[in-house]
Amino acid sequence: MNKLLELKDKLKTGEVYRREDLSKWSSAVDRHLKELQEEGFIERVSQGLYYAPELTSFGKTPPEEYKLVRAFLKDHRFLLTSSNVYNSLGVGTTQLYNERVVYNRKRHGVMKVGNRTFYFMKKPDFPLKATTEFLLVDLVNNLDKLAEDQVAVMDKVKSRMKEMDKTRMKKAVTRYGDVKTIKLLTPLLN
Repeated sequence: MNKLLELKDKLKTGEVYRREDLSKWSSAVDRHLKELQEEGFIERVSQGLYYAPELTSFGKTPPEEYKLVRAFLKDHRFLLTSSNVYNSLGVGTTQLYNERVVYNRKRHGVMKVGNRTFYFMKKPDFPLKATTEFLLVDLVNNLDKLAEDQVAVMDKVKSRMKEMDKTRMKKAVTRYGDVKTIKLLTPLLN
């Protein structure tokens, strides 16, 4: 079996790969990548990132955001979210935002990965899955960046916190809150 076919056999459709990941299966990785791209078997997503697209009746599917970010960061410890999730809290936020936020421990800034733009925020701590408590704290952390009436939203946050489990809210505030958020929310927890 030739080396290109061996490499092709290792690649799974729907997965995103770093060039360095592929070098363990090929001694001529750049040549093989070029050949696989010409063949349409893989696509270059970004510098050093490649995607083996799945073929559907509608054509090639784009890579899943989670897999794309995981390969870009070389890490599975991140939280992919958006300000749109605040709308599910019932605190008066209704705007739709066209941004994807990635809480992580490695990168900071706006970066284009493939044809998508992500706002990477370096944070010391964040959950791997967004909880209601985390989202409420994160909303207050980012309140000044939202288009809604801040006073009205804060009033609804205060009401919502009365319904929440105090112990879990205290943990979320101390763990994920910035200084301003801790000062605002701590008196509400007593």
